[in-house]
Amino acid sequence: MSNRSNCMPRTATIHRQTAETKIDLSLNLDGTGQADVATGIGFLDHMLTLLARHAVIDLVIRAEGDLHVDQHHTVEDTGICLGQAIKQALGDKAGIRRYGHFTLPMEETLATAAIDLGGRYVLVFRADFPTNKIGDFDSELVEDFWQATAANALCNLHILVHDGRNSHHISEAIFKATARALRIAVEADPRMPGIPSTKGMLAE
Repeated sequence: MSNRSNCMPRTATIHRQTAETKIDLSLNLDGTGQADVATGIGFLDHMLTLLARHAVIDLVIRAEGDLHVDQHHTVEDTGICLGQAIKQALGDKAGIRRYGHFTLPMEETLATAAIDLGGRYVLVFRADFPTNKIGDFDSELVEDFWQATAANALCNLHILVHDGRNSHHISEAIFKATARALRIAVEADPRMPGIPSTKGMLAE
């Protein structure tokens, strides 16, 4: 994809339909933090709204999934679509900072997220949830969401929870810290207008 000038919108629209889910997602990396999200999973909607606000992106999601089975397919496929949208909206990634990291306190919880938008997928997720459920949401789906997002954005994503007692706080700290790290990584770097790599390109 050709280089995008600073005046061009960094947006993406993704449609994904399988036998398990139907998802429409729109993303604007240069938004104002607005979210219009309806996945059928209240806790996921809450986390995605936090993500949009703290990454300062605009995010619209409509998801229909086989929630009569469980929440896994909807959560994972939403992550797939988000990752694809991030990758699409970034284009050739010229002029971005590429790297971002943030350590965020959420009451008793402390979480760090670090991201490299370099075009290769790795997820390192180190977080212990004291409960299996957050309301009716499976705690393990937090990792599944970010695995799907990172794999499809083609990024390195490291998430580390240093301290935490409350599963809701732990999840919220993870989403906020990752959002803040993403915000930094996609920002324009005025000192490096070209591709932020000695290779002259970032792998896809």
